[in-house]
Amino acid sequence: MAEAAPSRQQTALAWLRKYSAAVFVLLTGIASARIVATYPVFNHTIDEPAHIACGMEWLVKHVYKYETQHPPLTRVAAALGPYLAGERGYGKPLMYQEGAAILSADGHYDRNLGLARLGILPLFWIATLVVYLWARRYFEEPVPTLAVLFFTFIPSVLAHAGLATTDMGLTAFLGASFLAGIVWIEEPTLPHGLLLGVCTGCALISKFSFLVFFPAAVAVTWLWFRFAGRADRPRILKTVRGAIPSFCIAILIMLLLVWAAYRFSFGKVWFANIQLPAPEFYDGIRSVAQHNSMGNPSYLLGQRSISGWWYYYFVALAVKTPLPFLALLFYGAVATWRNRAGWASGHKRGVLLAASFASGILLIAIFSRINIGIRHILPVYMGFSIVAAVGAARLLEMSQAWKWAGWTVAALVLWMVATSALAHPDYIPYFNALAGGEPEKILVDSDLDWGQDMKRLSKRLHEVGATEVTFNPFIVAYLEAVHGFPPIHPTDPVTPSPGWNAVSLTVLKLARLGLYDDHPEVVLWPDRIKPTEKVSPGVWLWYFPPNSPAAQ
Repeated sequence: MAEAAPSRQQTALAWLRKYSAAVFVLLTGIASARIVATYPVFNHTIDEPAHIACGMEWLVKHVYKYETQHPPLTRVAAALGPYLAGERGYGKPLMYQEGAAILSADGHYDRNLGLARLGILPLFWIATLVVYLWARRYFEEPVPTLAVLFFTFIPSVLAHAGLATTDMGLTAFLGASFLAGIVWIEEPTLPHGLLLGVCTGCALISKFSFLVFFPAAVAVTWLWFRFAGRADRPRILKTVRGAIPSFCIAILIMLLLVWAAYRFSFGKVWFANIQLPAPEFYDGIRSVAQHNSMGNPSYLLGQRSISGWWYYYFVALAVKTPLPFLALLFYGAVATWRNRAGWASGHKRGVLLAASFASGILLIAIFSRINIGIRHILPVYMGFSIVAAVGAARLLEMSQAWKWAGWTVAALVLWMVATSALAHPDYIPYFNALAGGEPEKILVDSDLDWGQDMKRLSKRLHEVGATEVTFNPFIVAYLEAVHGFPPIHPTDPVTPSPGWNAVSLTVLKLARLGLYDDHPEVVLWPDRIKPTEKVSPGVWLWYFPPNSPAAQ
């Protein structure tokens, strides 16, 4: 009796299994091209000059003194391109000024900024590779391919993969360290211990939030496995005893990488009257702790705060994540919960690990007093992408009985792809439909206006023939000399100036044009007068004739 011909779905899955690695490279390449295409569109954001300056100091002066609140790895990666192009720094006292000078050196602004951002692109490749390897370790196709597709089409991921900042470094190496830890626990060999040490060391010198995110993710994973009934003490103790040699290798490699990142410095530490390797590392931890203790000016749902809100990142995820992705994520989580028997085995173990990783990060984020953008929890999208891919795969399995399930997956994936494509190149200010037509009433800062649209504003001012402009910029930059602005005058928060007035929405909503909360009773003029036009999602423009009542 002849065998039945394979279905289209079976044929597609067989093809994916054969060419899985090639599809991964293709998706990563498409995302990389989209990221690089944003380089010349946007000028530097507020944080990029500071990171470049600190990295350049490390490369040129062999010290790390500008600021220790962020470790060196991603900063050096950002400064390496300009350094190889011949830039060396100018010794300015403030890192923001130094970074702006480096970018503007010798009339090569676009080249220097592009090279700085290019230094972050390999970190995006690492993050994408981690998603792929993680999914492939526990699942068959189409989960690995879908997970990579989802991750590389999330606008916020693309946005911060295209900036010379520290967020993609944390994303890449936090995920890599967690996955390496899983591999090491399952197979505690010396090579796996070496891999764990390298990944964890790189994570430690990428961003200090690793120090709270990683333990939280591990703790949540442990609790889930206890709940699943697979974390029995005798087996764990036996595993630990066998893993001691490789664990010691991991610790040694991790410590050496951290010390090397600070150029094998040795000096007195702030918490004791002793000298230790890499004192800047401990000083950086203290700086981050102090920053979190003091809080940071934040904005959410029309309110301003120094201490932030416990629900900040949940709101940010709800409005900054594509809706089809959220739908598949929800279905993947629900389907896994409903079939939780045997959780810790097979593919269910993979879902559990991905969900625990993201949950641990969100758990810690609740307590953060620094609420200035979804970028601070960007690694959650690694775990979420895997769970969403599992949700899509479950629906595809159902399509054998119910055709609507397959069509639903196809529609959601196409919706996700179209949403991401239509957002190009404005990945930073992307909001989904839940945000409505006025996302500035929900979030600003690095989620909307991070100072990236000065090129667009300059172009528009030239088009309208502006000979001067009233404007309070959000970034440190040579706007007139480098970006071609007409003469700039400071903004009066109460009364607009005659002629052209530009407003950065972050400066308006968060800083209240310089008033902040010292004068909450003052009604700002941009809040009561509609703009003449919106130059970009985060920059608005007004024109007031010299004799108009508004300009009196």
